[in-house]
Amino acid sequence: MTIVSKNSAESAADERPRRRITSLEVLCVLVLLAVLGQDWLQRILDAPAVRTGATIFVAVCVQALPFLVLGVLISGAIAAFVPARVLRKVLPRNEALAVPTAGAAGIALAGCECASVPVARRLIGQGVLPSVAFTFMLAAPAVNPVVLVATAVAFPGEPGMVLARFLGSMGTAVFMGWLWAKLGKAEWIAERVLRRMPEHPGNRRWVTFAETARHDLVEAGGYLVLGGLVSAVLTVAVPQDWLATLGGQVVLGVLVMAVLAVVLSLCSEADAFVAASLAPLPLLPKLVFMVVGPAVDLKLFALQTGTFGKAFALRFAPATFVVAIACALGAGLLVLGGVR
Repeated sequence: MTIVSKNSAESAADERPRRRITSLEVLCVLVLLAVLGQDWLQRILDAPAVRTGATIFVAVCVQALPFLVLGVLISGAIAAFVPARVLRKVLPRNEALAVPTAGAAGIALAGCECASVPVARRLIGQGVLPSVAFTFMLAAPAVNPVVLVATAVAFPGEPGMVLARFLGSMGTAVFMGWLWAKLGKAEWIAERVLRRMPEHPGNRRWVTFAETARHDLVEAGGYLVLGGLVSAVLTVAVPQDWLATLGGQVVLGVLVMAVLAVVLSLCSEADAFVAASLAPLPLLPKLVFMVVGPAVDLKLFALQTGTFGKAFALRFAPATFVVAIACALGAGLLVLGGVR
């Protein structure tokens, strides 16, 4: 009897929720440290380089935030009020034609990169061909009006950047769709993706809208802040002659900006402002940065691995990286009139 009671007590102790450190507690600790070290912080913040970096950081975030909010609201509305079967019904039965049609649908159905992955899974679960779903997954966050308007605002003196970004991103999405239709194999996709996914009932749509918008805003907002910080650090800490040297070597600039787009994992509604802040670089590396980012980055690789499986992500992400660079270069040389 004593042994049973002891085991029961141990089981009850194991079932108790463990205490976790929340963001509120972290904030309180940071505020306390700031109060205790306010004299030291004041001396640091008075430095001209810090003031310049803070100005750049605030400028990038303030410019991008309205487009970010608009993007997550549209994404939430799509998740809640636009069933995936609607897209399936309007797609042509011919796969070669359905791929560019799905790419064009991305113009109207805006969404961030994080939202496009579950939408693609939902499409496949409802019978849409994987090549078509992947085309929409790449096109929606890159060619929608919110992203294009944000690009126009970030590059007010270069209207060709909007068209070049559209062509490069659309070309990436469509070419990857056709490439999957030609070479893709069903066994590369996790079996769970093919299962039917339940749709939200009518009385839950507003809850879905609010939760999706909140989730996307928190996720994308964090990447926006990170991008603003990196942009400020690059502008202040990196000597201008380094960027000028990088700007004079276009091939190296293209490769560096492509890798940077993968590492930073910025939201597509905000990446144009970060690219525009790197003034010494030519337009072509900046265009590569904006085309590669929404197509393949670290957060997308993680999402695709968890959603479609490791076998899919290890093949799809590297291929997308190469195709995105090629399409960005082609669009830049065609629209921008050369390397500049």
